[in-house]
Amino acid sequence: MKNKKQSEKKNQNLCMTNRELSWLQFNERVLNEAGNPRVPLAERMTFASIFQTNLDEFFMVRVGTLLMQMQSSEEIIENKTGMNSKEQVKEILKRVNVLEEKKAKIYEQLMGELEPEGIRIINFNKLSAEEGKLLEKYFDAHIAPFLSPMIIGKQQPFPFLANKQLYAIVLLETPKGKRRTGLVPCSNSVFKRLIEIPTRPGTFMLSEELILHFVSKLYSKYIVKEKSIMRVTRNADIDATEIYDEDLDYRDMMEQLIKRRTRLNPVRVEFSRSINKKTKQEIARFLKIGADHIIDVKTPLDLSFVFALQTYLRDKPELFYEKRSPRLSPALNLKENLFNQIGKKDVLLSYPYESMKPFLQLLQEAAEDESVVSIKMTLYRVAERSKIIDTLIEAAENGKEVVVLVELRARFDEANNIEMSHRLEDAGCQILYGLGDYKVHSKLCLITRKTETGFAYITQIGTGNYNEKTSRLYTDLSLITARQSIGAEAAEIFTALQKGEVVEHTNELLVAPKCLQNKVVDMIDAEIEKVKQGSTGYVGVKINSLTDKVLIDKMIEASQAGVKIDLIVRGICCLKPGVKGMTENIHVISVVGRFLEHSRIYRFGRGDEEKIYIASADFMTRNTVRRVEVAAPIYDQDIRTRIRHIFDTMMMDDEKGKEQNSEGEYCDRSVNAEKLNSQEFFYQEAYDMENGR
Repeated sequence: MKNKKQSEKKNQNLCMTNRELSWLQFNERVLNEAGNPRVPLAERMTFASIFQTNLDEFFMVRVGTLLMQMQSSEEIIENKTGMNSKEQVKEILKRVNVLEEKKAKIYEQLMGELEPEGIRIINFNKLSAEEGKLLEKYFDAHIAPFLSPMIIGKQQPFPFLANKQLYAIVLLETPKGKRRTGLVPCSNSVFKRLIEIPTRPGTFMLSEELILHFVSKLYSKYIVKEKSIMRVTRNADIDATEIYDEDLDYRDMMEQLIKRRTRLNPVRVEFSRSINKKTKQEIARFLKIGADHIIDVKTPLDLSFVFALQTYLRDKPELFYEKRSPRLSPALNLKENLFNQIGKKDVLLSYPYESMKPFLQLLQEAAEDESVVSIKMTLYRVAERSKIIDTLIEAAENGKEVVVLVELRARFDEANNIEMSHRLEDAGCQILYGLGDYKVHSKLCLITRKTETGFAYITQIGTGNYNEKTSRLYTDLSLITARQSIGAEAAEIFTALQKGEVVEHTNELLVAPKCLQNKVVDMIDAEIEKVKQGSTGYVGVKINSLTDKVLIDKMIEASQAGVKIDLIVRGICCLKPGVKGMTENIHVISVVGRFLEHSRIYRFGRGDEEKIYIASADFMTRNTVRRVEVAAPIYDQDIRTRIRHIFDTMMMDDEKGKEQNSEGEYCDRSVNAEKLNSQEFFYQEAYDMENGR
């Protein structure tokens, strides 16, 4: 029996991929879009920059976590492939070096294609002597006065290097042969990053390259032996419980966390040019980092300048995606009372194809309507200039009870959320800051009205944040319903949150951490039972990431039982499909395109008995059992048909959809006679529906 269980565990491990390596595969799919000739040229530059910022955050969070685990006295083993933290970091660095080589080739290709469009990024080797003199004068007048060159030595220890900032590092030698190291911060808001060559319109040099070229003028008493641009990435994964102080309120504690994060240990050092091994070892020692974490990069270390380049190409629309704007949903008439319309029929908004305006107007009506007694919302990430925040403030000022849970632990949005919480609190809103043990990631809004017969609810449950900006960039679904049973359960969630508790039981909603993973397992079991009874079983899931081993194991079991499983997983997918005898009935695709796929859909069964949900939760352990998440059942027949249509269309996407094979590799697919881009298809549908076609 023991040997049988060990064999089953070994076979299951063959079906799984390490989450970090799977994430790197996802980011490679982003990079592939930068090199995709079917993507407009200016947009390909955006994908190159996104690849870099994604990788930065990966090092700051995931690699940072693994390095901290390596310092633990107890070895931590990853539960899918059995790799320890050290093995994972080693494999990550190996893969990243390969990706950097690929990025360099794609970047060179992009720069080459920009030249016929009149845009060039050049270095001094391609300048005439006269142009060199002009740039030297520019450097002397507009850049050198704002630089702070340092010499590192006994009197000047190695300075603190800010996260992701650019530095020129210079190996110097005195006339007597003594070696020194010079360091010049290059990131500065005073001068431009892109410096246009006066004699060549559309031709630019990066400011750090100009500094590096003339760096000898900053160290006139030394001989420059080697030089490079350097950038340090620091760990950003810090737990609020580590800095707990009972004398501080939660918001003050989070403010301290943000300050502390900026000074965490380095996890990566990048160089734009190779420098000698001894110097690398010295830098590694100064920064207390392994030499293998020093990476040579053959592109600029910060690609954010590509967005400035795009402004010079705006007169060439063919280099950009076709202009699209969110359409108004035909399900609602914004000139009429929205409460009455929603009372008659559930409404589904599909972003970015449809506008967020109906929801914003609903909130505005709630803020002004005398029958509304309360508005309750969970906020995770909001826009910097948020109309939603303004409306909630107005509602509070109008005498409504406004309860807002602001999750201050939304990584990298903490400062914005702290500021918003201050504004809301000052206006008289009741502010909750989440639960100690669980992040609140749900997208839930509950409007309570007083009616002649008592109280009535309008509930909004979404897959994405209440953020006007990302609603134009991310694909998300938003259900608005007047079903009182759903409203009552939403009210129970808010009551629990206000008491610092989580919901222990639900009938209709799936609510993590107690009532989501277990209910999903039960619904997969029901599909397994159908197959055993001679019927067909089906599971369809669209999520951002799949890492939850409980759910992965259950899907493997379902596949072995004969249940057909379709998975649309944009990012991390720790489950390999098509493994003989294990996952042969599982089909996995990933869609990476113009918009960030963010909506979550769960489907169990087929036909009238099919259960359909939209959700805020991915199938990650952090979502299913460590956060407060909400999934809403879809009852309206028209909306059910629409969600099936969305899911099935994406499963047919062979333009932006890549299929994972049994080896865990993502491959091009050919499904349709003419390539189908599901995102463009949905946008055209939104235009047609608005026009009544």
